[in-house]
Amino acid sequence: MQSPFSFGKRIGSKSFVNRTEEIKRLMLNLRSGINTMIISPRRWGKSSLVVETAKRLSKEKGLRFCFIDMFSISSEAEFYQVFSQEVIKSSSSKAEEWLKSGSEMLKAVIPKFSFGVDPQQDFSISFDWAQVEKHRNEILDLPEKLARKKKIKIVVCIDEFQNMVSFPNSGKIEKNWRAVWQHQQNVTYCLYGSRRHMISDMFNKSDRAFYRFGDILWLDKISADHWVKFITNKFEATGKSIPSDICLQLVDEIQNHPYYVQQLSHIVWHNTVKGVSPEILKSSINELITINALFFHQIIDNLSPTQIGFLKAVRDGITQMTAVKTMNSYHMGTPRNISKNRSALESAEIIDVSNGNITFLDPVFQIWFKNTFKN
Repeated sequence: MQSPFSFGKRIGSKSFVNRTEEIKRLMLNLRSGINTMIISPRRWGKSSLVVETAKRLSKEKGLRFCFIDMFSISSEAEFYQVFSQEVIKSSSSKAEEWLKSGSEMLKAVIPKFSFGVDPQQDFSISFDWAQVEKHRNEILDLPEKLARKKKIKIVVCIDEFQNMVSFPNSGKIEKNWRAVWQHQQNVTYCLYGSRRHMISDMFNKSDRAFYRFGDILWLDKISADHWVKFITNKFEATGKSIPSDICLQLVDEIQNHPYYVQQLSHIVWHNTVKGVSPEILKSSINELITINALFFHQIIDNLSPTQIGFLKAVRDGITQMTAVKTMNSYHMGTPRNISKNRSALESAEIIDVSNGNITFLDPVFQIWFKNTFKN
């Protein structure tokens, strides 16, 4: 029997949990032409939220969605190629029209088109970089020109948007993208990514180009009530059962984290023949920790002794990090070291700093760290 739980990939409608208000807001924004930036910790379901919203909106006439994942894009030149081909593909389902649109609207950059055995899957565009350097804006304005010509609205969804910061001259690129995109009337942008600290800076700092580019949607945790209902229904649908109190404990143990709730639920479901017991939950949590232990070891291997000392203080709920007793007890070094380590750990998304409170960002890493570093 197939597991009813899904994790590690974009989830479909059957595995989608709540997010009712977020979907309503995102649907309204994208339908109304309001650019939207989505911010949340890693693996909280941003991509799945966007795909689910697009699925519901795609039924509306004249609204097209373009999806770009910048995870594997390593240069500005590569971005323009992917951007062009995905925008063109979103405007029509016919390969002949892709060729026509590209030829007519990208004349200055002299595009080269490539089709494979299956044109729908194997279509790509390449450019001479010397021409692109002179005419970047022609590519950036492509969705607007296509939308006007075809009398449609295009929503450009860009995942891992913060990766553009790694491009040479990223500050200049950022300003150029914003300068072109902000004037487009028939195109809406939905920007999001997994590096919360980086992407939050892009949208919230007044000296950054994408400051106030649109509405910022912060994803909160999905409530325990919604998780319990979802999990118990999935167990019942497959001929198994999980008591509500054990189900609530499952959710609480990993702090409502969407990815881990699905993963732990999958493990518990797999380990259960008929009904879930406290022992099954306990052993499943240990299994979850073991599965992720190698990754957690790699995190620790890249930390300095003073950074590990800082995490030990976070583990113990210490709030006065620069108190002399605390610095000595946890071997954290000087106040300057503490400040640098806090910034480094936050940038690496190991800790979260909010309203002066410092917490572990990954709940399973937190459990593993407490079990591993007991002194």
